[in-house]
Amino acid sequence: MSQRLAIAQVTPFAWEAVNEVNSYVSRVSDELAARGHRVLIVAPSESPELVRDSRRAIRSGLEALTEEPDGHPLVLGVGEVLPFAPTRRRSASLPVDVARTIEEALATLALDVVNVHEPFAPSASSAALRHSRALNVGSFHAPTERIVSTQLTGPLSRLLFARLDARVVSYRATRSLMQRYFPGEYRVIAPGADPPASQPREHAHAVELLLVAGEERAAARSFLRALRALPADADWHATVFSDRPLPPPATLSRALRERVSFVDGRERSEQDAIARADVLVLASEGVRPIPGALLAALGAGLVAVTSRLPVYEELLADGEHGLVFEPGDVETLGAHLSKLIEDRRLLEGFRSRVEQLRASLSWSRVADQLEQTYQELAARRHDAAGESRIRAKLASRQLIDVDLHMHTDHSYDCATPVEVLLAEARTRGLGAIAITDHNEVSGAREALQKADGIKVIVAEEIKTAEQGEVIGLFIEEQIPRGLTLEETIAAIKRQGGLVYVPHPFDRLHSVPDYEHLLGVIEQLDAIEVFNPRVAISEFNEEAVRFAAKYRIPAGAGSDAHVPQGLGSVRIRMRDFDGPEEFLESLRDADIIRNPASLLYVQALKFLQTKAMPGAARRASRERRVRRATGRKRPGTPRKS
Repeated sequence: MSQRLAIAQVTPFAWEAVNEVNSYVSRVSDELAARGHRVLIVAPSESPELVRDSRRAIRSGLEALTEEPDGHPLVLGVGEVLPFAPTRRRSASLPVDVARTIEEALATLALDVVNVHEPFAPSASSAALRHSRALNVGSFHAPTERIVSTQLTGPLSRLLFARLDARVVSYRATRSLMQRYFPGEYRVIAPGADPPASQPREHAHAVELLLVAGEERAAARSFLRALRALPADADWHATVFSDRPLPPPATLSRALRERVSFVDGRERSEQDAIARADVLVLASEGVRPIPGALLAALGAGLVAVTSRLPVYEELLADGEHGLVFEPGDVETLGAHLSKLIEDRRLLEGFRSRVEQLRASLSWSRVADQLEQTYQELAARRHDAAGESRIRAKLASRQLIDVDLHMHTDHSYDCATPVEVLLAEARTRGLGAIAITDHNEVSGAREALQKADGIKVIVAEEIKTAEQGEVIGLFIEEQIPRGLTLEETIAAIKRQGGLVYVPHPFDRLHSVPDYEHLLGVIEQLDAIEVFNPRVAISEFNEEAVRFAAKYRIPAGAGSDAHVPQGLGSVRIRMRDFDGPEEFLESLRDADIIRNPASLLYVQALKFLQTKAMPGAARRASRERRVRRATGRKRPGTPRKS
């Protein structure tokens, strides 16, 4: 039996709007809720009542979603927001109250998955991605190249999109577009289509042609010009369906006026128009294709004639389910329509093939594939329970303070002697320290030999070839730099060590990217969620979110390169013996922050490693060692 999940589906469009994305969110939410999952739909809304009730529900803890599921999704309206459109007149940010409502909603609930649809900024979907602490799935339906290129050329947008743990696209054409600007793995899950209810036909024996123009007036012009080539003695009728009112052009002949109807999409639904038709025409020139209309038509058993756009060709299976023409090629469009009107066997042949396709367009199939995506992500989370046997053993141990990240003068960028570090650790009340010199374990091994009353974890901060740094805790031998991330992790594991990721997501350090961590998520033992040397707090907050969503034990360390920084952040945890007990103790540890001034500590590091001449550095080192150990300077006479 699959795991029951708490899932949020986030759309950027007002919930009252009728469009492909909202239809998709509604149908998959119904399917998932019927299977026992707790489903929350987060959407902008034009209804003041829905927004007011939603904010009350957030303040009360959204009990409706935490109770036993009743088989129906819960809709949360977050305020009225227009979806993203790249124009200079639009604001670059969400209204403050809307962003805050989304943040509060996602913080209130312990969600497993947040599925953001078309998360382009500014929108409810992009805000949800920014504030989510759950596993994030991005769904991309049919965005235009203008929107994708505008969004994903900016570094901040790319960093935000990097928070996606899985990416889903509705079409292979969408995948090609997204990969051009944001490379990665995309799972294609084609949308479903509901068969429309039958509608009475005004022209019972005629071949009913339907053009869905969307917002492109050029599509209507091409269609009307193509109709002039149709046989005058054949029995056919045409309907132009548009989101905008399109009055008959003055150039339309009287004969065509009698055969062509114009329907305003605000007065009749697209599904209603499709239910009355035999042939769908999509004449988009690529400005704003509408694959949802083509899917709906195929689901209704219509034969399609479309312009040659990748997403249309994909759905028509390279001519298996319809005919195509080059955008703007009125002559070929007219010839295709003439053949379908005059050759009923050709029309019926296409219909029989389309009928075989209809079974694969169910929303149950879409929910199956989405559910599999969610379950695979959830399965990658670490076991939060841990080992009960070890937990019971640790319960009676005393609490100690631990610093998991520091350096000695065995690191190329540090001048702190081992003796000074040990003395400072005792002075600051640390019970255990991990010495993590860069690409070196000699400092940690020296400290292990000289330690007196303090526990030393031998560790190494290892520079990988191209994927940042990773720390090996509880190792014995040096691991060479320059290996891949996977090879470095394997070398740590061979020594029985633990894999600890330092300062993740800090773009000012050498760090593995989000996608690199996703590739090795099962091999990670702990993640550093607070490092006082990280200058931008958002990087630490991102580490907190990542550790929480995958249930990875959270660590912290001072990353001290000078003694004054030691213990500026520490972990209070049960005393441990060996890596197994350490990791179990870390699950219940508290992180205590008392950060020294970053500017002050960095200035001291610069003075001790860069600014002073070599002789002065050596003299300074000797003075620190003497102060730490209480030894006299050689040749100094003793007091009588």
